[in-house]
Amino acid sequence: MDAFTTGLLQRIRTTQSDLRQARETGDDYLADVEQAELEDLHRLAAEHGVPVSAC
Repeated sequence: MDAFTTGLLQRIRTTQSDLRQARETGDDYLADVEQAELEDLHRLAAEHGVPVSAC
């Protein structure tokens, strides 16, 4: 696995965790921000052929 793929998957995992935490604490604004970030990361992964099903 190259550095780009490793870094992207790590960012996805981190963002998923941050999104869960925002939802658990009821921070709707932060949850929206994290959801948008996660969607962008998934789009980027798809554009580069990086499978994210393992995250």
